[in-house]
Amino acid sequence: MTLLLVLMMGCKGDNRNSLDKEGNPESDSTSATDISIESILGPEVIELNLEKANKLVELPLACISTEYPNKLNQTLGSAKDLQSPKELHPAFYGCFDWHSAVHAQWALIKLLKQFPKLEKANEIKAKLEASLSKENIAAEVRYFQTENNKDYERTYGWAWVLKLSQELHTWDSDLGEELSENLKPLSDLMVANFTEFLPKLVYPIRVGEHTNTAFALSFAYDYAEAVKDTAFLSLIDKRAKEFYLKDDNCPVSWEPSGFDFLSPCLQEVDIMRKILPKAAFPLWINDFMPELMNKEFDMAVGRVSDRTDGKLVHLDGLNFSRAWVLYGLANTYPDKFSHLKAVADRHVAKSFPNLVGDSYEGGHWLGSFALYALQEAKVKANK
Repeated sequence: MTLLLVLMMGCKGDNRNSLDKEGNPESDSTSATDISIESILGPEVIELNLEKANKLVELPLACISTEYPNKLNQTLGSAKDLQSPKELHPAFYGCFDWHSAVHAQWALIKLLKQFPKLEKANEIKAKLEASLSKENIAAEVRYFQTENNKDYERTYGWAWVLKLSQELHTWDSDLGEELSENLKPLSDLMVANFTEFLPKLVYPIRVGEHTNTAFALSFAYDYAEAVKDTAFLSLIDKRAKEFYLKDDNCPVSWEPSGFDFLSPCLQEVDIMRKILPKAAFPLWINDFMPELMNKEFDMAVGRVSDRTDGKLVHLDGLNFSRAWVLYGLANTYPDKFSHLKAVADRHVAKSFPNLVGDSYEGGHWLGSFALYALQEAKVKANK
């Protein structure tokens, strides 16, 4: 029995080791205090200067008009539904799948707003204007209104449409106003879809991939707050509290699963940070993930064994999404969670160097996640 217990404990420690790019075990010996994004990539990375932005913009710019390979994820009602991606989705046909095309265009707008002197600014504007035309958005709306695809991209793609709409809504420019108005029928449809679906969802979906409910609620909340949609805000607030307010002891030690690009525990933290009053959130987090209060808290970064595998490369996305949640905590509650910034930095530092020159499996979407993490690193909460 003693020998069996020793073997079990040994295996429990060993099988959490990760693999390097060649499939060999990697060491987890580096602690959060040993490494930060500044020490790996220099302080200018988090600042995202014009030079870095010019490199980062190449990822979404290249993929939004790359039609193949393509994963349609559609339900066929008849033979007439067998059309090309561009015919089915004239606004969002590139970047391998529909939702990636949406958040790639969000990334282009985000970078263009922050760096109007991008080398390819004119090309970006032209592509956005062509992609987000009234006619193209009308076609996207019609697709969602077909009998077999009313739940298409539920809820991940819905949430990214609202994030895109939020970015356009806050872009003080003639082009921003034009594209925001063009997109409005689709964003209004997404709000209607959420409004119909959320009351029917008895249990939240707690996974590390696209259907995670907390992720969708978090992005939807940001949109509703930006456009001052009080009815939508009220629904999100109500459902989030019903889903998560009584949760405690989230099993974060079980994470990550092999294909995760979201942390189920941390995504829940993110939406509750946004909806709970500042006096109430620390009480909730103390029940849900009390380890985050520990100044020595750390998480091993997600490690990718094969960067050409579209599912395994999800773990780079996990590093970025974990980081944006931890940055949000550190910025909203610096007196309680400032120590989490180093953990977030280490996650970004692990995956950021993989972006430029990466295979298409990761390159078509990871830039958006990296950009959102860097954005959240600098956001100061005003709640």
